[in-house]
Amino acid sequence: MDDLEFRRRLLADPNDNDPEIIKAKNQSSSNRHFSNELQQLDQQLKQTLNVDIPDNLADRILFHQSSQAQPKANHHYKRYFSYGLAASVMFFVGFLVGQQDIYPQQPQQQVFTSMSMPAIALQHVNAEAQFVEHTDEAVTLQQVNAKLKPFGTSMNQLPGHIYYLNYCGFDGNRALHMVVGTDSGKMTVFIVPQTSSKMATDSDNINKSLLLPLQDASLIIVGDKDEKLMPIAEKLKSEFYWQI
Repeated sequence: MDDLEFRRRLLADPNDNDPEIIKAKNQSSSNRHFSNELQQLDQQLKQTLNVDIPDNLADRILFHQSSQAQPKANHHYKRYFSYGLAASVMFFVGFLVGQQDIYPQQPQQQVFTSMSMPAIALQHVNAEAQFVEHTDEAVTLQQVNAKLKPFGTSMNQLPGHIYYLNYCGFDGNRALHMVVGTDSGKMTVFIVPQTSSKMATDSDNINKSLLLPLQDASLIIVGDKDEKLMPIAEKLKSEFYWQI
């Protein structure tokens, strides 16, 4: 095994115990020194990456970035890194550690009028209709309240079966998106972190929407155009508990 192959193999796996690697390592002091340095770096990286993750970190990240992209599926990464990748890993770890004690602040919001938010909600529901139609996450009250925490509120009990729950982009703003089961069928609920001064409605050929002002946000319900939205809206509003 030549020096180039020896170094390439160790960069891929500093702890490679293949007999050929061991033989090449013992052939010279420079090879042993190179191997020892890589093993030390690998150990330092493992220790650095062993960071205690703060509670609700995933929800905080989603709350700030959901308007840019939907959550991606988890991928499995190789555990061993080259020198070039190590620099990127160290940068990420530094950022993560620096953010641990920072609770997410209310993001910069686009200003909406009470009349525009119901129309935006209708567009959002129409765009995602096929995605949520067959989704049933059986969301619990604990999960709902974890998502509501950045809004400064929580719910005393669920208004019905929750089929879907996540943050979403709301035309440049960030909102909480829920699909709720009611006696009349599924309805979509948005909690938008912007106050509104009055109730507002809108409709299209399929659905209609209703906005109710909340203490520090706006509640928007979207349902079939023939459904009565006010009862579910009032029921939802009564379940919110606002933190002082």
